[in-house]
Amino acid sequence: MKKVKTLILRTAGTNCDKETAFAFTKAGSEADLVHVNSLIKKPEEILKYHIIAIPGGFTYGDDIASGKILANEIKHSMGGSLKKFIRQGKLIIGICNGFQVLVKMGLLPGMGKKVDFEVNSTLSLNDSGKFEDRWVYLKTNPIEAVSEHEVLETASQKCVWTRSLPEVIYIPVAHAEGKFIPKDASVLKSLKDNGHIVFRYCNKDGERAEYPENPNGSVYDIAGICDRTGRILGMMPHPERHITYLQHPNWRRYSPDAKGMGIGLKIFENGVNFARNNL
Repeated sequence: MKKVKTLILRTAGTNCDKETAFAFTKAGSEADLVHVNSLIKKPEEILKYHIIAIPGGFTYGDDIASGKILANEIKHSMGGSLKKFIRQGKLIIGICNGFQVLVKMGLLPGMGKKVDFEVNSTLSLNDSGKFEDRWVYLKTNPIEAVSEHEVLETASQKCVWTRSLPEVIYIPVAHAEGKFIPKDASVLKSLKDNGHIVFRYCNKDGERAEYPENPNGSVYDIAGICDRTGRILGMMPHPERHITYLQHPNWRRYSPDAKGMGIGLKIFENGVNFARNNL
């Protein structure tokens, strides 16, 4: 069986790296924790891997803005190697702070055919003005039919990471700057029309969310997006914190599948299986 190798990027303030590495290992990948300084010296090292994961945390103390410093480090110190990595069809996932990094370096939403690091969205302070730490429901099938005769491919089917997920999933968030804001109405329309919106906050019935179901006030309840290829995923909630059913807050009544896995593990398995079969 082909070995899938995942690079877990870490730096000062990263604090979800070991949990993310565990999730990828559980999903069947080798996972290496790699400090950004070693990649700045040898950026071509990333080409040895099939997947890059940027985990959650508070890199560089969230100075300037969450994820901004690490985003600039990656873009300016290893941008050439990263473009090559993406052209090779490889995978990237950014979780929480990692999502902020991908958005603020312009890899997401990634609406163009070329990687140009154009920043056209951001993640800003929660509307509540405080750190939000709770479990939330996410709707994974948010694209609506254009008409009764024409149904678009859903974002959850397009995105490598989210295929075959239930329509509504339940995983935790923990952030102070998670409000997704597109640059303008045309960017939001493009995200909707072209299948970039993978996750939206919702209530337990999959209906439109209000606070606290939408914990940050994200425009259009956006909780996660992918690029045009479906291979780069960014999301604010933490799938690595729901790998086994024992992590569920109501685990005594929770009905796991036959493996006893939490729904978050499926996201990592999707990425690993795609890499094994296609890279």
